[in-house]
Amino acid sequence: MTLRDRLRAALDARDRAHDRPSFVDLRPDPSAPLAGDFAPAAVLIPFTDRPDPGLILTQRPALMSRHAGQVAFPGGRLDPGDADAVAGALREAREEIALAPDTVDIVGLMGRYRTGTAFEIEPVVGVIPPGLPLAPADGEVDAIFEVPLSYLLDPVNLAVKSMDWNGAERHYYEIIWKDFRIWGITAAIMVDLLTAVARAEGLTEPVRR
Repeated sequence: MTLRDRLRAALDARDRAHDRPSFVDLRPDPSAPLAGDFAPAAVLIPFTDRPDPGLILTQRPALMSRHAGQVAFPGGRLDPGDADAVAGALREAREEIALAPDTVDIVGLMGRYRTGTAFEIEPVVGVIPPGLPLAPADGEVDAIFEVPLSYLLDPVNLAVKSMDWNGAERHYYEIIWKDFRIWGITAAIMVDLLTAVARAEGLTEPVRR
């Protein structure tokens, strides 16, 4: 089975599920229309097509005014000229990491996720060739790195943490890869997809509740 087939089967399994995770910063509602209070955004989830596939992620600069130092998928707010989420995600990936749009094989979309920072994000899952000459955009991206899919699917590498937020205890996912901390909406979307991959392939689900 190709990587594309694996991911397509996972998205199909996810569409059939009725118990998608709902942790801090994660509000999955694929059927809901865009709300006026939320800014539309899109991210690209690019998997490298190799025997042990990897997932490409970025780290934001530490001095950014918002989301400083955070790990994220390539992506951002949709521009008026973007035809749809796919176009927006590909544009942002080109601007942020110099990923050529014609190198991305689009597998599918995951629906919309509302964040505590008033964005409604639509993740776009894609497959790219390994070894592309990616480059971080000055002022937007500090680092580009790749995490093996096998590492992400191992439940031992996923933790559920809690924090006090606006006077209430909130829970979130956390994955540590080398010197990078993956958490918040990025980890939540990632775990949603990884859970679907595990279900489709009969693996132990990565979520430890």
